[in-house]
Amino acid sequence: MAEITQRAGNWYFDGSVLRIVPGHGKGVHALRTALGELTVPLEAVAGVSFEPGRKHDRLRLSLREGADPLTQATGGKLPAAADPYLLEVPHERADAARELAAEIRAALETERVPGTPTDHYLLPGPQTPITLHASDGEATFDGERIRIDWGWGADDIKKNSGARVIALGDLASVEWAPPRIENGFVRLHPKGAHSTSKPSHDPNCVVMWGWREVKDVTESALFVAALTAALPHPSTTGGATAPTAPAVAEPLPRAADGDTGSEQDAVLRRLWELGELHDTGVLTDEEFGAAKKALLNRL
Repeated sequence: MAEITQRAGNWYFDGSVLRIVPGHGKGVHALRTALGELTVPLEAVAGVSFEPGRKHDRLRLSLREGADPLTQATGGKLPAAADPYLLEVPHERADAARELAAEIRAALETERVPGTPTDHYLLPGPQTPITLHASDGEATFDGERIRIDWGWGADDIKKNSGARVIALGDLASVEWAPPRIENGFVRLHPKGAHSTSKPSHDPNCVVMWGWREVKDVTESALFVAALTAALPHPSTTGGATAPTAPAVAEPLPRAADGDTGSEQDAVLRRLWELGELHDTGVLTDEEFGAAKKALLNRL
């Protein structure tokens, strides 16, 4: 049994299963607490890495594509603090972290676990019914259908369309953008439909303004994971179940005269990338603050 135990969270590996137990205390993200203890079978693991850092080190577990509904649904967009497969490790526990990572890698090699995508989910999704309290409405999934009821913050277009009810069998995919630099949203994509409307105008989309970021990230991530687990596995549809925003920022484009929209979008994507670099310890607080200020000055 290889293990690392600490206040931030505990990982236990017995050679065939990795148990991830969330930590406790004020600093533990609500999503980790809501997920509870996770039991990850070795066959779901693609790899594990030990990442030295300035303030602390990290253990990062990589899962095979299609193994986990939460990972599939969130598409690498979870903030570091919310990611259950990322464990912060104090420098004095680095040897234990390295040993655990080595045990997992050795087991992967011994059992010849492939790094290829899976053909079914190896971890369960969140239980239903489940509700997302967004800024402009409330979305509920009972395992068979999704219902959206609009609140006071909804645009008139949404209010005038009335409550939305979509049967699971009529849903093609679900899209997730977490609230961080800009508003987040959960967008439903019914079969045979393709919306180009803004999230605030799309009656198949609920928006999160981000003023309660931790709660919004927690509820929305659980909601899209539950939907993703209930939808056909991506291996049967020939692709991912949920289109997501780009994980890596692209170079800032040169906007045409009078066209500031594309540059603003690029700046927001770059801010997102900087946030990830800051979360992972690549950028210091000072470096992140300076780069963020420089980019915001371009808006």
